[in-house]
Parts: sequence; structure tokens; C-alpha cells
Amino acid sequence: MDISVFNSKGQDTGRKVTLPESVFGVEPNEHAMYLDVKQYLANQRQGTHKAKERNEVAGSTKKIKRQKGTGGARAGSLKAPIFVGGGRVFGPRPRNYSFKLNKKLKSLARLSALSTLAKEDRLVLLDNLVIDTPKTSSFAAVLDSLNVSARKTLVVTKEADKNVVLSSRNLPKVKVATPAALTTYDLLNADRVICLEESLSIFEEIYAKK
Repeated sequence: MDISVFNSKGQDTGRKVTLPESVFGVEPNEHAMYLDVKQYLANQRQGTHKAKERNEVAGSTKKIKRQKGTGGARAGSLKAPIFVGGGRVFGPRPRNYSFKLNKKLKSLARLSALSTLAKEDRLVLLDNLVIDTPKTSSFAAVLDSLNVSARKTLVVTKEADKNVVLSSRNLPKVKVATPAALTTYDLLNADRVICLEESLSIFEEIYAKK
């Protein structure tokens, strides 16, 4: 698959680059992507939720009324769940929501996501991105020239660039990452993925089948 290369001013350079089929030409596996995204979201959960049960609520355990002869149901304590201020029945307890996925499945999920981006024409190839000093307006100007400023955008750089990261962190719809740090969730959640031309070789090294 061939894709046009743009410069930081949003102009077509006239060059086309062939995307590696081993990375961007894989038949997408939707179930693998679903599992990887599910694991990512599950790992974001703190799992610190807690509700007090009847043995944890402060209060007297004195029997509030006699057992028989009242015409009502038996009640042994004000801490029972049927009373206001009582404990909760089967309330949430702290737990760990994370679960394990095999490396091959996670790799397939990311390859599927990258191939989906290429097929849906949501991938933008940039020849270079140079920001000398951290400045949000400079980074925003690049996004405006590429007509992606109003969309959720993922920028993929070859390696961590401090100036690019600092220039983008005030933009709520923008995330900057390296190929090694990408997740399936990041790829699928973005409306547009701006990929630097030099990062394609990193994709081949990491995700392509050997």
C-alpha cells in the first residue's frame, strides 16, 4: 500500500512511500483488538471501591424489639441492611481487575489496529517534525496545516522528543508516543494518526513477524 508524504506545513511533498505489508497489510483480527483494549481499560481501574457491610458499620448490636408479638418482621440490630444507616448487602470490595494476555495475541492486536488505520485512510505520513523550543502554538500550527486540530490525534515519533511532548501536552485531544509505547487502545481511539516517516523502520523491527 502506497501513502503520500506530507511536510510540517501540510503540503504534499509529491513522494509516496510503500507501507510494509507485514505491519500495515495484516487481516485485522477484531477479537484480538477487543481483548487487548479490554485489558488496557481493566488495568486503568484502581479497584479501591469499598462499601461497609453490617459487621463494619458503627452502631449498637442491641436487639431493638422483642422477637414475637409485634406484628412485624424480626429485627436483631439497627446495623441490618434494611435500616437507614445499616450495612450494605454484597457491596463492592477492593479487587484487582487486571488479567493476562499472551504476547503473540497482543502483537496481533496492534498489527490489526495498524492495518485498520491504513485501510480506513486514518494514517498521515509526515516527513519530519522539528520543534526547536517547547511551544504549544508551534505544534498546534502543524496540526492546523494537516487539518487534524479538531480531532483526536496520535503523533508517533521515532524516539522520545522532549520538545514535541512538552509542546503537545496542553492540547487535550493530542497524544505523543513512540512505536514501542503504543497500545491498541491508543491506535483505535485516535481519529488520525500522524506517523513520522523515519518511524516506519521501528514498526518493522517491533511488530513484523520474523
